[in-house]
Amino acid sequence: MPSTRTPSPAAARKPRLQMWHQILIAMILGLAAGHFVGEPAKVLAPLGDIFMALIRMCVIPVVFVSLVSGITSLSDMAAMRRIAWKSIAIYLVSMAVTALLSMGIAKVLNVGAGFGLSAGEPTSEAAAPTSLKDALISAIPSNPFKAFDEGALLPSIVFAIFFGIAINLAGNAATPVRTFFDSMASVVYKLINMVLKFAPIGVFGLMAYVTADHGFSVLNHLGALVAVNYVVMISFMVIVCSVMLLLWRLNPLPFLRKMIPVQLFAFSSASSAATLPLNLENTQDRMGVDTRVASFVLPLGSTINMSGLACYLGTVTIFASNAYGIELSFTQLMTVMLTTTLASIGAAGIPGAALVVMGLVLSSVGLPLEVIGVIAAVDRLIDMCCTAANVTGDTVTAVMVAKSEKMLDLARYNDTTARAAPDEVMAAAR
Repeated sequence: MPSTRTPSPAAARKPRLQMWHQILIAMILGLAAGHFVGEPAKVLAPLGDIFMALIRMCVIPVVFVSLVSGITSLSDMAAMRRIAWKSIAIYLVSMAVTALLSMGIAKVLNVGAGFGLSAGEPTSEAAAPTSLKDALISAIPSNPFKAFDEGALLPSIVFAIFFGIAINLAGNAATPVRTFFDSMASVVYKLINMVLKFAPIGVFGLMAYVTADHGFSVLNHLGALVAVNYVVMISFMVIVCSVMLLLWRLNPLPFLRKMIPVQLFAFSSASSAATLPLNLENTQDRMGVDTRVASFVLPLGSTINMSGLACYLGTVTIFASNAYGIELSFTQLMTVMLTTTLASIGAAGIPGAALVVMGLVLSSVGLPLEVIGVIAAVDRLIDMCCTAANVTGDTVTAVMVAKSEKMLDLARYNDTTARAAPDEVMAAAR
């Protein structure tokens, strides 16, 4: 009689390192290898090069498919057209403002200056347009398939937006196409999951090479990058959101106070999707937003609103330009703002979104992609604050839209006496 062996309880409970743990360990090992081994550690550079090649392979299909799929998911907007467009407008403005704010602060503080990185080879053949007019025209692809083939990322995004809208306008006739892109979205998400499994190996190789070449100064620069992102995102959550509420003649203090449990949950989970149930409960019951508004605006925001990611990408662009000693013109900075806003929309729902879409933004102005492997070491730290900023942007939009539609219970919004206990609020997310 054949014996059946079941795994021991200890084996069944064997902990598995999360991706950010693996990347953190890889970073430490890469730093150690680069420092102690020295010059010979540069032979590990191909590990990072292979990882970057895999990232480049995914950028076009992931961003195109996710954008089309996200737009087609809004096909039922007719019933709440006015609310939808108000929400989208606020989301776009807040992302653009956050991107500009992050680039401005990073520029003033000269983040990444003195890093002294050098690119192995150009990552984009497209030169920056000479004017804003040229930049806008170049964003419209004359041949979408040629844009895909050449890796022209911004034209690919523009085509994805028009293609997704066309699917919605086609109605029932486009149902097979809509279903196809929903299925394709699942496939490309799985693809990026596969690629990101190589991230620890790539980070190890890149950090070993960079440390062997530059020493421990890399830690100072990465620490500055994290600090600037936190300053900008906290400024967005406290100052920018307060200004937005004041423009709607709302007292921001109740909002800031009631958002704290949601922000803490978002920060610890680093997942907008996981925070959505908690945010819905908090927005409806404590903020006084009508259920019809909250149940539409918040899920929509988790799909297209990425204010935190817009900040992250804007800061990284300045960091990369300073690290490589490449001066960006005003037109290029405007291109980055536009690309960052559109890329943030397309990145919603993508695991490891920042690392994937970062390549799109950097390539839009011809910056080398090798810096992504270095930034990956602190991606988790920045992503945690990104998520808190994202859900805060979702909620402030829901409050503003509800106020404009006279669907906000002002008495409940302003009431700070009946506060839910943190444990009760957290339980609502489960």
